[in-house]
Amino acid sequence: MRAWADDIAVGHDAGVRLSLRVEASGLDDAVSQADAPVRFRAVLQVHGQSGPADVMDAAGLWAGADTGRAAFAPRARADALLALRRAAQAWPPLTPLLSAAVPDAVDLADEEIAELLGEGARALAAVGVDVHWPKHLARGLTSHAAIGPPDDGTASSGTATVPSLLSADERVTLSWWFDLGGRELSREELDRLAEAKRPLVRLRDGWVLVDPREAERARTERDRSVAPVEALAAALTGSAEVDGRRVDVRPTGWLEGLRERLTAQDPALTVGRPPGLAATLRDYQLRGLDWLARTTSLGLGCCLADDMGLGKTITLIALHLHRQTDLAAAGPALVVCPASLLGNWQREIERFAPGVPVRRFHGPRRDLTSLADGEFVLTTYGTLRLDAARLAAVPWGMVVADEAQHVKNPYSATARALRTIGARARVALTGTPVENNLTELWAILDWTTPGLLGSLGSFRARYAQPVEGGRDPAAAQRLARLVGPFLLRRRKSDPGIAPELPPKTETDHPVALTAEQAGLYEALVRETLDRIASVDDMTRRGMIMRLLTGLKQICNHPAQFLKEDDPRLAGRSGKLELLDELLGTILAADSGVLVFTQYVRMARLLERHLAARGVPSLLLHGGTPVAAREELVRRFQAGEAPVFLLSLKAAGTGLNLTRADHVVHYDRWWNPAVEAQATDRAYRIGQTRPVQVHRLIAEGTLEDRIAEMLGRKRELADAVLGSGEAALTELSDEELAALVELRGEAR
Repeated sequence: MRAWADDIAVGHDAGVRLSLRVEASGLDDAVSQADAPVRFRAVLQVHGQSGPADVMDAAGLWAGADTGRAAFAPRARADALLALRRAAQAWPPLTPLLSAAVPDAVDLADEEIAELLGEGARALAAVGVDVHWPKHLARGLTSHAAIGPPDDGTASSGTATVPSLLSADERVTLSWWFDLGGRELSREELDRLAEAKRPLVRLRDGWVLVDPREAERARTERDRSVAPVEALAAALTGSAEVDGRRVDVRPTGWLEGLRERLTAQDPALTVGRPPGLAATLRDYQLRGLDWLARTTSLGLGCCLADDMGLGKTITLIALHLHRQTDLAAAGPALVVCPASLLGNWQREIERFAPGVPVRRFHGPRRDLTSLADGEFVLTTYGTLRLDAARLAAVPWGMVVADEAQHVKNPYSATARALRTIGARARVALTGTPVENNLTELWAILDWTTPGLLGSLGSFRARYAQPVEGGRDPAAAQRLARLVGPFLLRRRKSDPGIAPELPPKTETDHPVALTAEQAGLYEALVRETLDRIASVDDMTRRGMIMRLLTGLKQICNHPAQFLKEDDPRLAGRSGKLELLDELLGTILAADSGVLVFTQYVRMARLLERHLAARGVPSLLLHGGTPVAAREELVRRFQAGEAPVFLLSLKAAGTGLNLTRADHVVHYDRWWNPAVEAQATDRAYRIGQTRPVQVHRLIAEGTLEDRIAEMLGRKRELADAVLGSGEAALTELSDEELAALVELRGEAR
């Protein structure tokens, strides 16, 4: 290692650089006499440091010519010999020059010329020695692949002849072509080069230089067939790996046209707002819809990976409505999502696509009978694992995987089950397409467009390891070209996105109760309503207050209601599961979040749960001393913890928490002004980013009823809820029963 370092230092310190000028003599005689010899020799040249003009033959340097020039004085010969020693170590045919009185030139045999055309030149280049060939000799045999049908100039003639890109039965031809010195060779010319078995060959009224071994290898290349999706991957990246080496690829015919359509910055046709959509899409959402429609219309899957809050759900609903206008694409849509998002999907569909049938395939009474044309079917990843065979039997027009990071492990039972569900189009939705490594991206895109990224092993070797290791920028560029047409990722900070967003986005997230929560809820309602009819007014008001408080605690988490000392938290609360989903996306974007609850006990349970997950959090409640309160605020603003848990009494004035751009209301407060005040801890002067507000609502429960009143009749909400829970104690028994009963899917 030391000797190598010394050699490198010699090369840098010498002040001279070497090159070889290859000369060929006897070419004219060889034209008229087939057996006339052509002789090659390599002339040693010495370069100074002052630019291209500072060059002379070694013979001139040894003869003393121009040695007064600064570039070659005073140790030029000694330095040149040191550099020559390194060159001879790299390519041994130069060794005779080391013992020559004047290291001017060395004769080269045909085999050495052939070597110098390839491995020899690369070895010399590694030690800083360039090789210059006669300009009139064409050289550089290059292999290329043409992929697709014969190039007949119909690249943009449409997609009528495009095969099913995801079919294992279709095949596309990969054919070879070769060029030498920039000119394409015919098969006959390639045969002549290989049969000559020497580096210098007469071709097209001129001389060409080619390594005979390269010519023979090129001649033995045979056309082959590949799957259409493999052909598409090669067309997008411009290269393919064949027998362990990378070759350039030129798409032809429909494949070239398809590549142009997929990579076009603006779709040729815009979709606009589809019929039946009860909403106005923002410009970036319309662009997303155009992209989704274009990709899925070609029979290809894709992944919409916009930031949380940019409206992936409504864009997907619009895509479904658009596809119903095309008989070739129409059909029911299956949405697979976490259980905590079922309610949100149903509400969004009912709100933005009124009249479109929607059902949940979830729970013991799930069924798929009598599916309507264009119906939405919502299911969970857990149900998918249990009932994949029934779901796979339906001819889906589209399958959607929401929060697709749930299938980032390609070997999981969930991922395997999802792959069994056939559809005319597959769409993945996620705000975090890559959380830890590129294998997660492979898992998502290999579901949406199977085969596009190759096998997992080849993807790791070809892309993941070079890109993640930062060793191969070219691999990163190829990967970007490959996945770009199939993954749309917009951030709030992107030009043209954030200006269209309101400064504050508020979203209600309906969430289903777990079986344990539903049982506790119904039992408490039944017990209280049975007793309440026989008590006096004062006792009645107290019982109603305890009922309302108990129901809200059950909606939060059974452990809060049951006052458990050492509870198991995971898997028992729909709200907690949804909070985990939200935090997964929020924290992946390096955002800060405030989580408000009116119960200190619930805040402590959340703190415990987050700690078990390894998520740093801070907790501030009404009993926190002023000094500690200020320190907690400072730590959150400094980014020491991404999650700040706050109780109701801590949500008053004086808190400036602009580090957060997300606010989660874990439970509902009776006075909407109180919620707004809490939200304003983040949404205030000094906040430079859009703020997203998330309200978690247990559907089918008291919370759901209150949310409906707040959203539907503001004046009634102000009248009834303005004084908080106390107003509800004056309801009649029938009104109270209607308010607190468990309804619909929650039962």
